[in-house]
Amino acid sequence: MQSKWSDADAQEMIARFADGERVNEDVALRVYTSRLIGREPSLVLHGGGNTSVKTQLVDDTGERVDVLCVKGSGWDLGDIEPPGLPAVRLATLAKLRQRDALSDEDMVNAQRTRLLDASSPNPSVETLLHAFLPHKFIDHSHADAILAIVDQPDAEALCRELWGDTLAIVPYVMPGFALAKLAAEVAEANPKAEGLLLLKHGLFTWGDTAKESYERHVRAVTKAEERIAERRAAAEVPRREVPPIEWARLAPILRGELAAGEGGARMLLHRRTSDAIDAYLGREDLAEVSQRGTPTPDHVIRTKRVPLLLAPTPEMDDAALRAHVRERLAAFRAEYDAYVAREAAAKGREVTKLDPNPRVVLVPGVGLVSAGKTEKAARVAADLHEHCVEVVEAAEAVGTYEVLPLGDVFDMEYWGLEQAKLGKKAPKPMAAQVVYVSGAASGIGAATARRFGAAGASLYLTDRDGEALAALAGELGAAHEVVDVSEHEAVRASVRRCVETFGGVDVVVSNAGVAPQGALHEVDDAVLRQSFEVNFFAHQTLAAAATRVMRAQGLGGALLFNASKAAFNPGKNFGPYALPKAAVIALMKQYAVENGEAGIRANAVNADRIRTGLLPPGFVKERAAARGLEPDQYFRSNLLGREVTAGDVADAFYALAEAPSTTGCVITVDGGNIAASPR
Repeated sequence: MQSKWSDADAQEMIARFADGERVNEDVALRVYTSRLIGREPSLVLHGGGNTSVKTQLVDDTGERVDVLCVKGSGWDLGDIEPPGLPAVRLATLAKLRQRDALSDEDMVNAQRTRLLDASSPNPSVETLLHAFLPHKFIDHSHADAILAIVDQPDAEALCRELWGDTLAIVPYVMPGFALAKLAAEVAEANPKAEGLLLLKHGLFTWGDTAKESYERHVRAVTKAEERIAERRAAAEVPRREVPPIEWARLAPILRGELAAGEGGARMLLHRRTSDAIDAYLGREDLAEVSQRGTPTPDHVIRTKRVPLLLAPTPEMDDAALRAHVRERLAAFRAEYDAYVAREAAAKGREVTKLDPNPRVVLVPGVGLVSAGKTEKAARVAADLHEHCVEVVEAAEAVGTYEVLPLGDVFDMEYWGLEQAKLGKKAPKPMAAQVVYVSGAASGIGAATARRFGAAGASLYLTDRDGEALAALAGELGAAHEVVDVSEHEAVRASVRRCVETFGGVDVVVSNAGVAPQGALHEVDDAVLRQSFEVNFFAHQTLAAAATRVMRAQGLGGALLFNASKAAFNPGKNFGPYALPKAAVIALMKQYAVENGEAGIRANAVNADRIRTGLLPPGFVKERAAARGLEPDQYFRSNLLGREVTAGDVADAFYALAEAPSTTGCVITVDGGNIAASPR
């Protein structure tokens, strides 16, 4: 590992943040090296690790007071700013070391009551460890290479061999008051040490300056990396070739089974592959080594203790694949329930059992699959387990990968302060729902994407306008793909890629369309056929592909079609558009009839006079003039006398998606046009 320290960058950070009162040079440099650590994935992932600095700041009386600025809850070291390092009054905080014991609740209260600013985030659960050590700058990480050394049966001897008295060794103790006291005692007993190695936990280093503490961290990790590289070069690990399995076929089955049964929950799936993951999944001892546990116990809240291991084969049909997933998942859930019951009984505790579903699924031939109730949660679980793969491979090359006993893992998984990291916010109504929108780049499609996105849905957006689509997807953080819906194989492929991205699909808004004009006795056959390709057959292609996925999931679903008032009230010279739209209404009803038993609902929105790019140039002016209206009046020429917006149509699509007892329905969104009312 190379030091990323730059004098110029450090000075730039001081100039950017230091104001002489609430943020001084020490805090600015603490921000700088925290970011250096946080932006190195092999050191820190998703909230793991913390940093601190002891300094003086001005309080609300104008006096300078000794404070500990330590990483606050909810902040990521990679992009931390001064508010992410809440200042805690140090003098009385350090005196807490004299206590024999301190409960978690009292510890949190002690830290909050000493905050310089009451609006600051909660300081790290390891604040007391930072406070009890006398050093100015302190850095803590869960570096992959360090974990590969400290997760060994003979870790203490190995650590002494590698680092001598440069780093002192702390036996595993659960984070909190007891660990803080023990770490301080070990540091005092080893005055020459530049840091601490916490067995089964991670690395602390310190220094008089930000640079010194950071570069000591880098040197310590480098020594571990060198030992690992040496041993891996000589290691011979038996591995086997694994035939590929089609992820798009397995994903909806797995997603459906995760949501089924006791404790089941609808989740999003995220697949991760790489040469390193493929090699790991090819280990002949995978079934044993993968079930030992996480490199650090605090990963358990996001990944569970162990992954679910599947072993599908290419010759399995869908029924066999489902049976295999169901059997393995049932065994995983039963083992989790037994683990919780056993450990809770052994400790005499009553706990509210967390859901028993895996967060990581290892599938040789597919890759590392993670599950989460949000896209972020799924990606975090994948990131953490991808690093677990690296730690296991490195630890096995050095010696034997060994994790904590189950009792310690249970304590961490059911520790209130650790659970608090996950947050207690109520999920948004469409959380863990996958919504596919065609024609999403503008108009009704864009408004619909925004409506579902605001409700927490995971979006897969398609359109043929790549530039506008990319802009909207960037705004919403959505997956997207350029698709011309008249190319039906491209439509089917896009549904497959949606499944590969999220594990399945729950709602489809089939919205894309064109609006050709012409009298039917004059229009060229090619114009009419092309209109049917886009305005009818594209809807059928998308609906058919999505329905097959929904049936494989077994979770129901919603097919939502953008119809038109022209289906019920055709206008002169608008037949090339009205005919396929009328067919879409019949299509919707047929899907409702054929898929109700699977819980798949089919509905349509019948909109009129919406300002979109679908209308050809001059269309509005011509139609308005024919009615003796100004163009703006044309949009308000309805029973309510108000203009209907794309957002109104989006609200109708959303309402249908959330209506569990409604299918085969057409909702009219036109401000009132009796001639176009469905009847």
